[in-house]
Amino acid sequence: MKIHVLTYNPFQENTYLLECRDGLTAIVDPGMYDTNEREHFLRYLSEKNLKPAWLLNTHAHLDHIFGNAFCSETFNIGVHLHPSDLDMLHRGVLSASIYGLRLDESPEPEFFFSDNQRLNLAGEELEVRHTPGHSPGHVVLINHSLELVIGGDVLFQGSVGRTDLPGGDAAALDKSIRARLYSLPGTYRVWPGHGPSTTIEEEKSSNYFVYEGGSRLV
Repeated sequence: MKIHVLTYNPFQENTYLLECRDGLTAIVDPGMYDTNEREHFLRYLSEKNLKPAWLLNTHAHLDHIFGNAFCSETFNIGVHLHPSDLDMLHRGVLSASIYGLRLDESPEPEFFFSDNQRLNLAGEELEVRHTPGHSPGHVVLINHSLELVIGGDVLFQGSVGRTDLPGGDAAALDKSIRARLYSLPGTYRVWPGHGPSTTIEEEKSSNYFVYEGGSRLV
């Protein structure tokens, strides 16, 4: 599996392309917002000979679903989402309007994530872990063979996801980070929804909000 990172939309969200065998590719959190970003995305796929086959949402905040409708319609692929984020998905258009932004309504998910589920992507395995706190249905996607985590908005370099948005829960986020992420070996690399990648070891030792010896969330 090879990771490609494209940063889109006014929130500078990281859209991930997980390239698997024969160029078959999972799109994770499509954030392309306008025509220019969508055209850039299509050019990138063509240049890299990538063939989208899966559409995965770590959660349903608007910056992570701007491109759901576009990708689903363009590549005829169904959305994967945890059921606890369905209400948030349905509020996407309204949420965007509050920011003065436009969002094409996402199609309904065709597939629902479950905790500890194993996804097989053309021979590459991703473990799904439910990590609520930033949103009720947030999940992270882990490839153990490559020691990588597609982390959405749970854990960032030196920071953590917001909990002041609807559905946020600081205690739940603290528990998710400690039980579902910090339980991984320190060498695992986290690829977050915003900003640069980091490692479990780095965040356990130095994260401002949730660290090995304590927490500022609870």
